[in-house]
Amino acid sequence: MPITNPKRYTVTAALIYANGPIHIGHLAGCYIPADIYVRYLRSQGREVAFISGTDEHGVPITIRAKKEGMTPQEVVDKYYTQIDAAFKELGISFDIYSRTSKAVHHKTSQEIFRDLYDKGVFVEETTEQYYDETAQQFLADRYIVGTCPVCANPNAYGDQCERCGSTLSPLELKDPRSTLSGAKPVLKATKNWYLPLDTMQPDIESYVNSHSEWKTNVFGQCQSWLKDGLKPRAMTRDLDWGIKVPVEDTDGKVLYVWFEAPIGYISATKDWLLQKNGSEDGWEKWWKKNAEGEDNSQTKLVHFIGKDNIVFHCIIFPAMLMAEGNYILADNVPANEFMNLEGDKISTSRNWAVWLHEYLNELPGKQDVLRYVLAANAPETKDSEFTWKDFQTRNNSELVGIYGNFINRAVVLTQKFCESTVPAQGELLEIDLNVLRDLAAFPAKIAESMENYRFREALSLVMDLARTGNKYLADTQPWHVIKTDPARVNTILNISLQIAASLAIVSEPVLPFTARKIFDQFGLRDTNWANAGRPDLLPEGSAIGESALLFEKIEDTVIEKQVQKLHDAKRLNELESKTVSEVRPEIQYDDFCKMDIRVATITEAEVVPKSKKLLKLKVDIGIEQRTVLSGISEHFKPEEIIGRKVLYLANLAPRKMMGMESHGMILMAEDRDGSLAFVQPGKDVWNGATVS
Repeated sequence: MPITNPKRYTVTAALIYANGPIHIGHLAGCYIPADIYVRYLRSQGREVAFISGTDEHGVPITIRAKKEGMTPQEVVDKYYTQIDAAFKELGISFDIYSRTSKAVHHKTSQEIFRDLYDKGVFVEETTEQYYDETAQQFLADRYIVGTCPVCANPNAYGDQCERCGSTLSPLELKDPRSTLSGAKPVLKATKNWYLPLDTMQPDIESYVNSHSEWKTNVFGQCQSWLKDGLKPRAMTRDLDWGIKVPVEDTDGKVLYVWFEAPIGYISATKDWLLQKNGSEDGWEKWWKKNAEGEDNSQTKLVHFIGKDNIVFHCIIFPAMLMAEGNYILADNVPANEFMNLEGDKISTSRNWAVWLHEYLNELPGKQDVLRYVLAANAPETKDSEFTWKDFQTRNNSELVGIYGNFINRAVVLTQKFCESTVPAQGELLEIDLNVLRDLAAFPAKIAESMENYRFREALSLVMDLARTGNKYLADTQPWHVIKTDPARVNTILNISLQIAASLAIVSEPVLPFTARKIFDQFGLRDTNWANAGRPDLLPEGSAIGESALLFEKIEDTVIEKQVQKLHDAKRLNELESKTVSEVRPEIQYDDFCKMDIRVATITEAEVVPKSKKLLKLKVDIGIEQRTVLSGISEHFKPEEIIGRKVLYLANLAPRKMMGMESHGMILMAEDRDGSLAFVQPGKDVWNGATVS
């Protein structure tokens, strides 16, 4: 059952692998929703610990290290620094953004593993696992690729198929191969320690079933796993990079990354207090059942994740904590679905992504625009899609045209008619009473959506409040009324400013930078959620700062540049992934000797009428001039190649094309992008020189 009226909140956001930068899919999946929720809780005066960090172990790290020619530690250092800086610039308000490579994490993970080991929780089992005889190494899931048994993707990983999303085991792959050497792996016996999820299923099932209020995608995925029957899962791996197994005679073995990674939330809490107070003291109240003599209803644990991590946070991690016995379990796991990009799945490997650090660099000052668009289009119940055109439309139509327009109108009119001070609120007409009644109701409605993790709905209500303000100004028309009734204008602008101040408070979780500008402009110090909706939030006579546009229109050229950048990156990735073609079947030396390859010079070149590909060339081969029709018109202009030295196959049988006879062939090289290049001698060799 969900916890009601907790004393404090422990809120976590997924620990992301430190093997690459952050993209918008990560943000929409868990980081923006988590930050909205935490900022809302803080504005309510709740006690919150917002915990996250980088996951710095596991095979993805070692694969990236190999690719970049770095050590695993150098890789995680590089990407932790980049990710941490990008989150800060976006305004993600973690209390701690820690790292699983820290000593406090190693110690905490080993203590929990050893506790379960000593209690006899694990099952020790020797099994056959894939081994690369060339690399002389056992292969963890991500070091094995093969054909997916579900969708026939030839490049599925040993733990998951990225094409169809199926969770796999290495032994299920067809035609497996090692990513280290490309060789076909063999099966070899090895010993590991397993968490017996099968025998733990009744307790896990009871826990999951007590939370039928969880989002449909989360509860449904858990039920699917439970229906299929849980199976033991290895909590150790045969690897060098990771946290050493704290058991004797286990050289070459580390803790399974999905055993120790969620423990990272606990160790990060310790790290937070270490940095804050110089001591870990007090961490238990955020994680343990009876800390400080309280029962487990006093702390509410909420995990924000993407849908691919549901099983780990709803089944495996809770099972570990149940086995330990002293920890609270997650009250909710509001996982989002995936965000796609411009009609395709976001893919790090294909470079089809909008990277946060690049966005912040190329669109400076637009942090709130990205936060708004990702929140407004969040994949809360189903996959959603980010397009740059929608980004532009939401900015121009909603942030500029509705939200920013209302705040600006209220401030400019106050400057013009009330000397930049909050005017007195006089006699209230029915229209005023109605709008104040609406204003008073908005914060509770928005709060209800926030409490139930419906952030898109909450943001829609925020924008409805801005629309209410715009409509109120349009209906009351203070710019006309000022000519006949200045006192009435004072009331209109007082109410408009009260709406604007409340709007800043309730929009702060999504638009923190914008809200701060409004708070400063209005001199608003007490921004607690409880004050939103009040008709006297801004006292009469308060100074209002100079007007400034909160948002600016984004032009087509900016959007076109971003779309082009995406397609350029995708094309470059496709080119880099191309491989050199295999060598053709063997021939004998006598076969090669039959070809008469000579150096020649192109003396004339012209386009062949009615042909898209052909150029008509005259080539000097030393003993005579010959005509050659060459399919290079899409790559070269005639005037560019006159005088060019080329290699020429002189004894190729003549061939008729476009009513003309072509004698021989110019030899060309095709680059990976499909472009052609002339094969030329290294120095100015005479025409007719033979190639042998």
